[in-house]
Amino acid sequence: MKYLRAAIIAALLIPIASGADLTGRWVAATRTPDGQTRETVFALKADGDRLSGYMSSPQGDTAISEGRVNGDDISFVIVREMGGEERKIQYTAKITADGLLVKMPGFGDRPGRDLFAKRVSTDPPKPLPPPVPKIALPPMQDVKSNGLAKTPPMGWNSWNKFRNKVSDQVVREIADAMVKNGMKAAGYIYVNIDDTWEGSRDPQGAIRSNEKFPNMKALADYVHGKGLKLGIYSSPGPKTCAQFEGSFQHEEQDAKTFAAWGIDYLKYDWCSAGRVYQSSSMPAAYAKMGQALLAAGRPIVYSLCQYGAQNVGEWGARSGGNLWRTTGDIRDTWASMSDLGFEKQIGREKYAGPGHWNDPDMLEIGNGGMSEIEYRTHMSLWSVLAAPLLAGNDLRDVPPGILEILIDKEVIAVDQDKLGKQGVRVSKNGDLEVWARPLADGGHAVCMFNRGGASAKVTARWSDIGLTGSHKVRDLWAHADRGKFSDEYAAEVPSHGVVMVRVH
Repeated sequence: MKYLRAAIIAALLIPIASGADLTGRWVAATRTPDGQTRETVFALKADGDRLSGYMSSPQGDTAISEGRVNGDDISFVIVREMGGEERKIQYTAKITADGLLVKMPGFGDRPGRDLFAKRVSTDPPKPLPPPVPKIALPPMQDVKSNGLAKTPPMGWNSWNKFRNKVSDQVVREIADAMVKNGMKAAGYIYVNIDDTWEGSRDPQGAIRSNEKFPNMKALADYVHGKGLKLGIYSSPGPKTCAQFEGSFQHEEQDAKTFAAWGIDYLKYDWCSAGRVYQSSSMPAAYAKMGQALLAAGRPIVYSLCQYGAQNVGEWGARSGGNLWRTTGDIRDTWASMSDLGFEKQIGREKYAGPGHWNDPDMLEIGNGGMSEIEYRTHMSLWSVLAAPLLAGNDLRDVPPGILEILIDKEVIAVDQDKLGKQGVRVSKNGDLEVWARPLADGGHAVCMFNRGGASAKVTARWSDIGLTGSHKVRDLWAHADRGKFSDEYAAEVPSHGVVMVRVH
């Protein structure tokens, strides 16, 4: 904060640039949802209509290419590794009376945003050091299955709600709440600590937890004492997404540490691994930890977090993974949930089955950004997809309506069906969609979704599902038998809502 205040004061003393004198260091400070202050630095050098320099953020320094100045307007491109792939990202900015207004582009359903940067120095940027050559690992060697996660994992993860505020106390209180409020009884057994638990390494290289987690073994013992399991987080890179210590070149050591602590689940997030590994080495980097976990002497569910890159379904299970992300990060909005759940899962069903699951990211149910109708759609879609169910809200204080959605036994039974077949979209008529999956008892789970802005009648036709004749229908959310129907079943579905049935 001292640096930030000094930067702002310094900026007030430096004349605002015109297109001819952009050269200098520009700093934009923003507050993240978890209350942290993040700085993005633009170190610029103008030479006529050409612009060079670099952009610096918590993810590292990235050189500017294709930079242009046109009066008070500038544009530039940076090339950044994202999810195992290199992407060109176009930025534009405008010189204003007060500073530099930078337009940050959006990705997928994630909207772009503005950053306002003030100039704190007129010094030209120093050249960036030459990039360190990235490691090319040998081709991935298949990792033997650990035999875990025969049904999609269920539990809780700290990131969506708590981010850097997660602590030993929070985790204990969440575990207590899961026992008390019925979450454990409903099948939620993993209590997963996401990023920001990591401390430094000891002189022998062993990872230590930070002051928020004074004794990870004692915490695991506490969680186990509740009949639950403890999960943790790391990265194949040198740093995690939040810039804490990763597992790069300490894979076997960290796996043994996790096992000694009593860890039952590992989420392994690509993040800074793109700085040290060639993108083609992603499968081998994940297999490296997969093998280390297998050799650590404790059953640990292995969750790959690599955002669906490099057709992960083809190699996720072979790297030892029990589940793998198919998408970018979810947000607590209808647009985000819809994009990740409805659009990003098409064609992935062939990769899912007992012990290996497609993961469209954690649940946002109860975090306040959607209505209960939309959260019911969220739960229904994840269940018909045979997706992991990892709650992301504060379970210590859950409104009754939200808890009812999370612990509905009939909907959870669809997600946990032992046949392990991921559902597919069987019909689409504008905003009206029908998804279905076969079940172990010979029946089918059918979701009738209305993604539109007004209530509408949605029809599920038996021929679309592969059925003929008459079948009994049970409404799972209403917990009511609807009777026997020939050829089809129709229901009025509210805007952004769902009717979920079991067809016998």
